[in-house]
Amino acid sequence: MTTLTPQWQRFFYSHHFFGGLRQAVGVLLPALVLSGLLGWMADGFVAAVGAACVAILDQPGGPRRYGINGMFAALCLGSLTTAVTGLAASHTLLIWLAVPALCFGFSMLTVYGKHGGLLGFACLLIMTLTLRTPLTSHDVLHHTLVSFLGGAFYLVYSVAAHRLLWYREEQQVLSAALFATADYIASRARFYDIHQDLDAVYRQLIHHQATMTDAHQAARDMVLRELPRGTTRRPDRLRQGLLNLFVDMINLLDSTVATHTDYAMLRQALPDSDALLFVRDAMRKLSDNVSSLALNVARNRHARVRNSVKAELRALEFELQHLRETGLAARQPEIYALLVQVLRRLRNMTRQVARMADHSVNPMPRDASNLAQANRTLNRFLTRQKWRIGLLTHNLHARSAPFRYAVRVAIAALLAMVAGTLLATIPLVNTLDPGIAGHSYWIVLTVLIIMKPGFALTRQRNGWRLMGTLIGCGGALLLFSLALDARLYLLILVSCSILGYGLVQVNYTLSAMFNTLFVLLVFHFLMPGSDTMVGERLIDTVIGCVLALSCSYILPAWERNSLDAMAQALLQANQAFLQSGLAWVDIGRQDRAAGRAASPAQNEADTQWRLARKNVHIAFSNFASAFYRMMDEPARRQRHVPELNRLMIQHHTLASQIAAVIPALEKLDTEPDGIQQAVTAAKNLLAGHPADIPNVIDADGRHAGLAYPLRQMIKAAQQIGEDMRALAAPAAPATPTGTVRPVTG
Repeated sequence: MTTLTPQWQRFFYSHHFFGGLRQAVGVLLPALVLSGLLGWMADGFVAAVGAACVAILDQPGGPRRYGINGMFAALCLGSLTTAVTGLAASHTLLIWLAVPALCFGFSMLTVYGKHGGLLGFACLLIMTLTLRTPLTSHDVLHHTLVSFLGGAFYLVYSVAAHRLLWYREEQQVLSAALFATADYIASRARFYDIHQDLDAVYRQLIHHQATMTDAHQAARDMVLRELPRGTTRRPDRLRQGLLNLFVDMINLLDSTVATHTDYAMLRQALPDSDALLFVRDAMRKLSDNVSSLALNVARNRHARVRNSVKAELRALEFELQHLRETGLAARQPEIYALLVQVLRRLRNMTRQVARMADHSVNPMPRDASNLAQANRTLNRFLTRQKWRIGLLTHNLHARSAPFRYAVRVAIAALLAMVAGTLLATIPLVNTLDPGIAGHSYWIVLTVLIIMKPGFALTRQRNGWRLMGTLIGCGGALLLFSLALDARLYLLILVSCSILGYGLVQVNYTLSAMFNTLFVLLVFHFLMPGSDTMVGERLIDTVIGCVLALSCSYILPAWERNSLDAMAQALLQANQAFLQSGLAWVDIGRQDRAAGRAASPAQNEADTQWRLARKNVHIAFSNFASAFYRMMDEPARRQRHVPELNRLMIQHHTLASQIAAVIPALEKLDTEPDGIQQAVTAAKNLLAGHPADIPNVIDADGRHAGLAYPLRQMIKAAQQIGEDMRALAAPAAPATPTGTVRPVTG
């Protein structure tokens, strides 16, 4: 735990729990009405399955427009899948052809990213659950219609819930981004603790940065999707308050990132100084302030957060004065300048956190005349999803990772059906319906839930699923042995459904446990007294886990094959970040020289630089996540581990120093020769060209605060160039354990 806010509070006030509650109510309501009020148990189950298919696309934290479009697509494709599966189920040969074909086709939708994968899984889920009850050709139309109505109900219900509760949804998504920012600041504070291992801190920092990038993008897509159009209506004022908080959060992140330095050098230069501890304590307090603010936003409470950092800042000022009097500024001017810069950044962060607290109480609406231009600018930061048929057809070849994944899923589903059919012939493990309805559908469902495009994700989810199922089955046996009242069982069933949906992105093991309890309780109501199904479901889950993990070795898509392209994309993102920043600096100087205020060209350059900064964070998150997934794969499947690890660290350093250098350069009307040469050298090194590196960057000592980050930029660019060239060379053998320690220098 990195902040004072307990994790249970984060969860129960989060968009995860709120979304899980919304999904559970929407899925269970048709079943409760049809079975509880009308006595139509079978139709209630079918309607709930149709609603569950649509609910998969109703993900908390994503762009709402895409969610509605995805739910509509799931409704249409899911109903078609239900009809096809129902018709094929009555013919032995057809069902053995249809299931692998549908698994392949819907798994190919992963070419469209996360939303495509969710749509494909939703259709595969409804296909699998349709297998549970053998249908005659006369029953298919009725079954499909009931499933369609259940899905249609959920779609209408979700849209209505969003219309009524849109502000709470956006608050909770923004709160999650604020919590992630607080965790990131807390992880940076650990760098200034001399008792912390730098390698471990780096690993934690990169993990928190990847999580924060995803949370920020989700908040960006929610908050910026519907921007205020004026200042008079209450909804616009509420949106303005959320927008101001989001902008403040991004500005706070800029100041935090720009404090990056060579922490090993600082520890070596100041081993006994309290200056580092004062910085650590100040950042911890700021992290706690942001965490408290996030909790207030999630609770819809308007209160200023105050955890004063004045004592730490004043102590740091006193320590800097002492270091200057003892000659540090003369002996090591760059170290002293760096500490002064850190102090300034901390002051800036303190002001920004205070501003965020003020904005949580008073939105301070913008001038209505500027809203249209601001909205057009902010719209460019949104995620765009394009569904082009050409993207699907161009991936129908053996070298495509989505194609290989679809083949694996189809084979695994076919083997699951074989295993289920064989189990149906064993009386000791077949007390349920015989054939496909007895075991195959549950084994297929387990395979589809576990299998992911990457080997590491499949293996990880395999263990989580197996553990959650084991605990859930044990809990179900305990509950059934107590012979509780049916109303209490129903209450537990509803609670398990809510927690199962809410925890799926937070803790998959607990989510699997609650989902297992939920399903077994459903069967307890459908078939009272058949408690032996608990053991059968556990057996089916174990078989599905074994099949999923075994089939992951069929045409595997190892992460090493994609890391070179991701490394190149990260390099290009950092190049664009530096070049767009320098363009903004040049246009700003031209405007000042001409004696005019910020021109449209400068505003556009500033927007381009901020877009480039966002792209760097996303590219770095993608690269780091893929690298650590590779480290979870077998050691013999890893390649260039030291080079890729150094690239990750050096790109992080480079982006941080660019974020520190560009605002400082923008304040200079002219650049001294040494600084200009250093900037040119960094540009050339990143482009792979020879560079003339200056021996002296700050000849007159007036810009010591720029000299250090520029040296770090050059050093990082040199190392990046060497490692990129090494990627083209034959890979060195991986370590037997497949582990690596980050390079902190």
